[in-house]
Amino acid sequence: MPHKIVYYLDSDGFGGAEQVLYTLLRGLDRSAWHPVLTYHPNPGIAPFITSVEQLGIETLATSQIEGYRDIKGIREFSSRLKTIRPRIFHANINWPLSCSNGIMAAYLARVPAIIGTQHLYEKIEPRHLRVFQFFISLLVNRYIAVSADLANELGQSVPSYKIRVVQNGIDFERFNVEPGSETNNVYAPLREKNLPIMLTVARLAKQKGHTYLLKAAAKIPDALFVFAGDGPERKNLEKEAHELGLGERVVFLGERTDIPELLVGCDVYVHPSIFEGGVAISIMEAMAAGKPVIATEVEGIRKNLTGGVNAVLVPPADVESLAKAIGGLLSNPDMAKKIAAEGKSLVYREFSSSRMVKNVTEIYNQYLPAGRM
Repeated sequence: MPHKIVYYLDSDGFGGAEQVLYTLLRGLDRSAWHPVLTYHPNPGIAPFITSVEQLGIETLATSQIEGYRDIKGIREFSSRLKTIRPRIFHANINWPLSCSNGIMAAYLARVPAIIGTQHLYEKIEPRHLRVFQFFISLLVNRYIAVSADLANELGQSVPSYKIRVVQNGIDFERFNVEPGSETNNVYAPLREKNLPIMLTVARLAKQKGHTYLLKAAAKIPDALFVFAGDGPERKNLEKEAHELGLGERVVFLGERTDIPELLVGCDVYVHPSIFEGGVAISIMEAMAAGKPVIATEVEGIRKNLTGGVNAVLVPPADVESLAKAIGGLLSNPDMAKKIAAEGKSLVYREFSSSRMVKNVTEIYNQYLPAGRM
């Protein structure tokens, strides 16, 4: 009989962590594992839940737990876990203290193994929150860090012996889209301008550094900039684009499900993040689609990508360097092709979804009863 795993997330939108989880769920051997996804209902997460349900995976909406003082909420979720009786509870942690309440509930439900994938990490300053984070770490059997950099940072707050590195992976088949085959010709209205298209796929949040890309765009009048994604900073970014006089050269598409088609039709992929836990999923996808990538040289990226070889790397929050990098690729198509080819080779070699699923399930196997792997 397959072993039950409860996957838990408390996010309110779709981002890289959710995409990683979707890829993991899609690749699980259902003869060995019975996944159940638990979540808090929210309009921003609804499309993700629908996509998971289309995989034939059981989902369970649970009430929002209002902080660690919400004893009633924690107990109610714990009771539901006792009913499900999972062998493993797998939390998806997209900021330092996310999923903490779910982890406490799993511990109270006496789930045999609690695992947490750390997608991002920021150092917590208030002492009482650092103490709380350490307390939560005592309840977790194993942390999965999505990069070596992230593992080092996480090791400053939780016992390092609990941490294993499993790099994110993507499903390459989604990105085998031939040029000219874009669904509904997604860029048709923009192609009339006959300008190269710079694409960015990321949640519109401060962490992703869109404001610096807008300022760089103002210095490059001969290119279009397309932002795919939505988030709390959208109104501010649209206002800034207007104030910079960018007019129709910047397009906000909102949430999209046709990322492979968007990638095949763009000329350069730009990722201006301020920080990342590992190599962003969207960077991997752009490389898999054979596009040259410009990214910021931050932890999680700089140890995996080599500037001038498989990507162009620039300092974070550096408008001049970002504009120079974009202009450099536009003026040197041979260099752009070479970087794109090296990037595609790297991602196919190091970031496959099958490798990620294999490494994660090997960790699961460590917490099964002897002889039942």
